[in-house]
Amino acid sequence: MDPIVLFEGYSKTENNKYRANCSCVLIKGPPNIIVDTMTAWDGDRILKALQEESLTCDDINYVICTHGHSDHIGCNYLFKKATHIVGHSISHRDHYIEHDFRNGKEYVITNKIKVIPTPGHTLQDVTVMVSSQRGVTAITGDLFERFQDLTDEDIWKEAGSDSEELQRINRFKVLRMADFVIPGHGPMFRVPKTFKVPG
Repeated sequence: MDPIVLFEGYSKTENNKYRANCSCVLIKGPPNIIVDTMTAWDGDRILKALQEESLTCDDINYVICTHGHSDHIGCNYLFKKATHIVGHSISHRDHYIEHDFRNGKEYVITNKIKVIPTPGHTLQDVTVMVSSQRGVTAITGDLFERFQDLTDEDIWKEAGSDSEELQRINRFKVLRMADFVIPGHGPMFRVPKTFKVPG
């Protein structure tokens, strides 16, 4: 049940134009979960990637968006049978499910998959934690932009932060919990041992 990165996120400036798209991640189950659905122009790419994993949109049980920015929610419309978790909002069709993310409550999908609140980039950010034989993988959205922002805080700050204080706290929280991080706009990385607290 190791998460599969369908598309690696990026953010860059080319010819004085800023371009960005998020990491899009599949967790094959059951349940089948897709995390962050890119922009509204990426539907065909997602359909093809799912087909290569022998899945259709109707096979997806949960759509989880780490936050509500346009490059993370664009293809949610493809998954009409799924429960949608967008930041702190959980819904299926027009039914909204109450859950107290605001006070730190985790949303448990299985004993190996949970959604935890990690506000900072936006105040409703969430991270998906997946336990597998490889270890614990955190799918964080823009809590982390990419590996380089572990040593250069300007990278994640310049990407926008509704609360730098909360983002810093939750970044360290996730680094202590996870073995691997799939950030919002870069390749997956192993958490350096220097971020682990002994005992």
